[in-house]
Amino acid sequence: MSKPRILIVTPEITYLPDGMGNMAQRMHAKAGGLADVSASLVSALFRLGADVHVALPNYRQMFNTDVFEIVTQELETMRRALPEERIHLAEDRIFYYRDSVYSSYGGENPRIALAFQREVINNIIPRVRPDLIHCNDWMTGLIPAAARRFRIPCLFTVHNIHTEKMTLEGIEGSGIDAAQFWNQLYYSTIPCNYETARPRAPVDLLASGIFAAHYINSVSPTFLNEVADGHHSFVPDAVRTEIKNKRDAGCAAGILNAPDDSYNPSTDPALPLKYHADNFTEGKRAAKRLLQEKTGLRRDENAPLLFWPSRLDPIQKGPQLLTDILYQTLADYEAEGLQLAVVANGEYQRHFHNIVRHHALQNRVTVCNFNENLSRLAYAASDFTLMPSRFEPCGLPQMVAPIYGSLTIAHNTGGLKDTVHHLNEEGTAGNGFVFDHFSAAGLRWAIDRALDFHRRPAADRQATLRRVMQESLQEFNHAETARRYFEIYEAMLHRPLVVEDEKPNLAPAPAKRASGTVRGTRGKTATA
Repeated sequence: MSKPRILIVTPEITYLPDGMGNMAQRMHAKAGGLADVSASLVSALFRLGADVHVALPNYRQMFNTDVFEIVTQELETMRRALPEERIHLAEDRIFYYRDSVYSSYGGENPRIALAFQREVINNIIPRVRPDLIHCNDWMTGLIPAAARRFRIPCLFTVHNIHTEKMTLEGIEGSGIDAAQFWNQLYYSTIPCNYETARPRAPVDLLASGIFAAHYINSVSPTFLNEVADGHHSFVPDAVRTEIKNKRDAGCAAGILNAPDDSYNPSTDPALPLKYHADNFTEGKRAAKRLLQEKTGLRRDENAPLLFWPSRLDPIQKGPQLLTDILYQTLADYEAEGLQLAVVANGEYQRHFHNIVRHHALQNRVTVCNFNENLSRLAYAASDFTLMPSRFEPCGLPQMVAPIYGSLTIAHNTGGLKDTVHHLNEEGTAGNGFVFDHFSAAGLRWAIDRALDFHRRPAADRQATLRRVMQESLQEFNHAETARRYFEIYEAMLHRPLVVEDEKPNLAPAPAKRASGTVRGTRGKTATA
C-alpha cells in the first residue's frame, strides 16, 4: 500500500527535521504558537515515516540565505524541490528581505498572503500532488477552496480569529485564477454571480478557509465551542457561523497545542541547577535565589513568588485585574513576603511601574521586558503562574508552568479551561487554581487559594508538585498533539498514514486532551 502524501501549508515554522531537505536547519520564522505546532507536527509525521511535505514562504533573510548565492546552480536545484526534497519554498521578492513573518505596515500582510497562496496553488500543489492538504490560519484561507477544485481533502486549523478581506479582482490581480473556485469562497455580501461579485463583494479569508475546508480544528476544544455558541462578541459573525456549521456537521475538533520540548527543567540551560520531579526542591530554590539577585527582589527563598509570563494586553490577557488588586494583595501577605515577577512586554507595563513607584515596592515587584532566558528562569523560580485571560484560544504558559513546578492561577476559559484544573483539598487531583468570573475579585480569590496551598506543610506541597510535574510532562507534549492530528488525517483519508508493518506503536497519553469526533471527511457542500 502506498503512503498518502501530506502537504502542510504554513506561513511560519521554527525548525524542520534532518532528512527533509538540504536547507532544513535554516528554516526558522516564528511569530507565535503556529510556528511551534507546525514544526512539531511535521517532525512527528516525518519520524513516523509518513510522506510529509511542507510549503512555506522563502524568507531568505530570516533563513540566513545569501541572496547572491541563490542564483548558483546548487541552490537553484534546492529551490526547485526535486523529488527527494520535502521542503517547498514559495518564491516572491515580498518574502526575501523580511525580518518578521507579519508586517506592521498597513496593507502589506494581505499582499504577503496572496503571494504565498499564489505560489502554493499555481506551483506547489501541482508539483507535490498531495493526497491531503493541511492549511493554517487566514494566510492560507483561499487554499481549501482551490483544494476542492483539485478534489483534494483539506484540513484547516484556526489558530487565531484575525482575518483579512479582499475582492476577487484583487485576488486575481495577484495571479490566482479564483474564477475556478469563486463559488467555494465566503463573501461579506451576497454574490449574485461571478461578474458582479468580482469587483465589489469582499472575500473573508479566514471564513473562506473554514467554509471550504473538509474538516477544521481549533487549538482548544473549549474555545471551539465558545466561538460556535457565541460567547465572545469580538469574534466576527462570519467566522462564528462557519465554525458552528462545521461543528454541527461533525467536521470540527479541538486539538491543543503543546509547548516546545526544550521547556523541561531537567535539560534547560537557562537554569542554575537542573531538576526533575524527584529532586525539584533545591533546583527551584536555586532558581528563585538567582531571579531575586538578577531583578532586585528581596533575597528570600521561602517567599511565595507570582510570575506573569504573557504579553501585557488588557484586551485579552487581563493585566488590569492584577493591577486593581496588586497593592492590597501584597499588603495582606506582607508577613509571608509575597513577591511578583513580570517578564512581559506591553504598553501596560507603565501601570505596574506606577504602582511600584507610588508604594515603594521595588524589592517585592519586578517588571522586566521579555527575555527568553529570564522567562525560563522565572518559571523555575516561581510558585504560581498568572493566566487571568479574558479569552484564550489555547495558551502555552499554563502548560509550561506545571512542568517547572509552578501552579497556574487561571480564568476558566478557552484553552485554560482545558488545561488547568482546580486543585482539590487533598492535593491529589488538579494542577492549579481556577476562577470563573473575569474580575479582580475572582483573581484575588484564586490567589488566596494558591497562598492557602503555600501554607501547607512542606511534605504535602512537595507530594502535590511531584505529581503535577510528572502528569504535565506526560500530557503536554508534541507527541500527544501529533497523535490527534494523525487520527483526523487517517479518518479523512480512510487509510493509515504509513504502511502498517512500518508503523511504530504510539502509546496513547494517559489523559485525553482533545474532543471532537470525526464523522465524515467533508463538510456540507460549499456554496456561495
